[in-house]
Amino acid sequence: MSMEETTEDRKKRFRQMSQGALSLNVAFVGVANGLFPALREAGSLDAEGLSVRTGMDRDYLTRWMDAAFAFGYLEESSSGTFRLTRDGEAMCPDAEDTLMPVAVGSVLSAHMAERATECMRTGERPGERVLGERKTILPWFGSMIEANFSPLFSQQILPRLPIFEEVDERSGTVVDLGCGNGWYLVLLAERFSRLKGVGLDGFGENVRQASEKAKKNGLSDRLRFQEGDIRHYPLREPVDVFVMNRALHHVWTDRETVFSFFRKHLSSRGAVVIWEPAWPESRKELREPVRRPLAFQGLSEHVQGNRLLSPGEIADAFRDIGFSSTVLSFANGNETVVVARPGV
Repeated sequence: MSMEETTEDRKKRFRQMSQGALSLNVAFVGVANGLFPALREAGSLDAEGLSVRTGMDRDYLTRWMDAAFAFGYLEESSSGTFRLTRDGEAMCPDAEDTLMPVAVGSVLSAHMAERATECMRTGERPGERVLGERKTILPWFGSMIEANFSPLFSQQILPRLPIFEEVDERSGTVVDLGCGNGWYLVLLAERFSRLKGVGLDGFGENVRQASEKAKKNGLSDRLRFQEGDIRHYPLREPVDVFVMNRALHHVWTDRETVFSFFRKHLSSRGAVVIWEPAWPESRKELREPVRRPLAFQGLSEHVQGNRLLSPGEIADAFRDIGFSSTVLSFANGNETVVVARPGV
């Protein structure tokens, strides 16, 4: 029997792929509207009970419960109420190893694919405002990034960055450019008791979430967040560490301004810590399963007016302003951290 895939096999494979996408779409509805946590808290509810708890329309909830049951997020009791399955529990945003970012990422990817389809016809690159075009997605963007990357940062990246311990010893300040929902600075402030932080972001929703997160964790005295742009951000004294987490490629077209800003405002003992997706040197690497999401991200970044960067490009840019760089690789080469200091 031939091992070559038949037409029917191929159709079956694509139908299975389609069902995976549908399942994540159903999960996103439950994530964005707080349905999974409401069910977890109650234990078991029917559509009427879930409507009372969440304020959502009962008839929509009935149809959503049908879909969530079909895709294995809910289990039905003999009395007609529903409770979460293990997969449903995993969709709660505060669950350990939550699957929430997978659902959010799936719907965000569909939005970016639709925008790429439209923009491809004209060459338009509307910029980062496309992230805010769907009001149900933007509030979850920071939480998605946090859930996806905070374990990697705390467990693998941070232990290889002694600069933060140095800053903590002198009660220094870390400035996070493109801080998102503030998770990075909150994690640092929890780990290092004397370190202070300032977060800057272009989205007001991110700044609001970051400020709330700092307050909730009792860190408002050491962390502050504000809406703004690196090109118009006043600094009165040298900064100990600048960090940019998956944000440098967003301002790469204006890198001369950005790197001049680093050189002008970084203290002589300071460092710049850049975390970026690592665009491979060879296109062939994109065929590897672990790098396929990076290829789609490259398309969605183009819509936003950006492009992903190779580690060498970042190191070269620092060399051009007289900084020495150390390039660290993580996550099977998909993530890179560049630590740059004044002096070659």
